[in-house]
Amino acid sequence: MKKILTAVLAFTAMLAVNAQEVTGKWKTVDDETGMARSIVEIYEEDGKVYGKIVDLINPDEPNPLCDKCKDHRKDKPIVGMVIIDGLKKDGDEFNGGKILDPEKGKEYRCKIWVDEDDKDKLNVRGYIAFLYRTQNWYRVE
Repeated sequence: MKKILTAVLAFTAMLAVNAQEVTGKWKTVDDETGMARSIVEIYEEDGKVYGKIVDLINPDEPNPLCDKCKDHRKDKPIVGMVIIDGLKKDGDEFNGGKILDPEKGKEYRCKIWVDEDDKDKLNVRGYIAFLYRTQNWYRVE
């Protein structure tokens, strides 16, 4: 009986840890319109966190290009594009990297963290100096 209880507790603890992870697929929601926009896969590589667009929801174009980007992503397909770059874990959040808004072609400093009240909600903040905007993204099963 103790072995079964230990196994159940270990499995429950593993689920709780996984629920707080930022890695995985997240549905982005435009904070201005409230419309779902894309699916971003957040992954870890060499101790840093990155995010790339893996799918667009109701795209106006079948495979839009980042025509407003000013760097190596200029005129590249948005699907497959890395938009979160080089975040590092800092307590309960990840920061120190950048996020790209492909619609505007602008990069912002970025931090992300899992909402403490809803583990399936990711807070994504892009900011310049004291100005910032936070979006809520939602875990995709």
